[in-house]
Amino acid sequence: MNAPGALTMMNEMPAEAGTNPNAPAREKALLSIRGLRTCFDTSDGLVRAVDGVDLDVFPGECLGVVGESGSGKSVTFASVMGLVRAPGRIESGSIEFAGRELVGMSLKAMRRLRGKEIAMTMQDALAALNPALSVGEQLTEVLYAHDGALAAHGRSRKTEAHRKAVELMQMVGIPSAHERLRDYPHQFSGGMRQRIMIAIALACSPRLLIADEPTTALDVTIQAQVLELIASLRKRLGMSVVLITHDLGVVVEQCDRVAVMYAGQIVETGTARQVIGDPRHPYTRGLLDSIPRLSNLRARVRAIEGQVPDLVNLPDVCRFYSRCPQRTDACRTLIDMRSLSQGRQVRCILAEE
Repeated sequence: MNAPGALTMMNEMPAEAGTNPNAPAREKALLSIRGLRTCFDTSDGLVRAVDGVDLDVFPGECLGVVGESGSGKSVTFASVMGLVRAPGRIESGSIEFAGRELVGMSLKAMRRLRGKEIAMTMQDALAALNPALSVGEQLTEVLYAHDGALAAHGRSRKTEAHRKAVELMQMVGIPSAHERLRDYPHQFSGGMRQRIMIAIALACSPRLLIADEPTTALDVTIQAQVLELIASLRKRLGMSVVLITHDLGVVVEQCDRVAVMYAGQIVETGTARQVIGDPRHPYTRGLLDSIPRLSNLRARVRAIEGQVPDLVNLPDVCRFYSRCPQRTDACRTLIDMRSLSQGRQVRCILAEE
């Protein structure tokens, strides 16, 4: 695997990128998001962090979700997990998972689902793990909560949970798993903490894994190891994966399809090969142009000029209007997603040009 941060784009796309045989439109989506709006009440006003998101995740595929910080990626999937709390709220929309509506689901029902059928790894493993509990306690806690088979073991329940915890640690490549179950999160390296997070997330073999920036603050060698681990476990367990990331190199290596987010909206979707090889939204092109190319170290890196619009006072024009080098007077209106050939969708009036 290439180092995820070293994107030598885009003269030669890997042939396998965006060609998952299990997905997409031939079958019903495992996760279907429609018209999702998630807001936060602040002293400055109502922040529209997610504003009308439509998104599907199909069985067995890896969907990459990319965009700048604050684009709404993490909030979208925190909404899926039922983790948005006051002052935040889901204002409207639908989130359907395996035929069940999650918006409005009771907390008790959501707790039964979360961790068992849908699991999420957080950006900062050290902050997400409980510093007062050993990693073994945190692993067995998930098993006790969701693994009904443990109830049948009676007095040996603790022994069986311990055995499964060791198996999970071994599955994610942590050496001396039996001994290290007694260790605390701060006693592990950053890469090992990410592996523990993944082990906890996979404890009950979920159908969908949401990996939120799983390679943040890791060096490129450990990044590659963590991504290879997710890819191998996805293949082994047959689960779907949502990979939230800033790194388009990761998208090329790992994802079947890509959704690009900007200012709380999806602005482009398609296969990885389509979106990365032939971007149709100016924002997607801007993201690609801002990546250094090892093939031409003298080339100037072009940043996207301007600032993300204020999510409290959103303009009644295309949200990328003030930063777009191709803007015209026709862009001074709200832009809907437009369908192109081969299932692509782009939120731009110039998408077909």
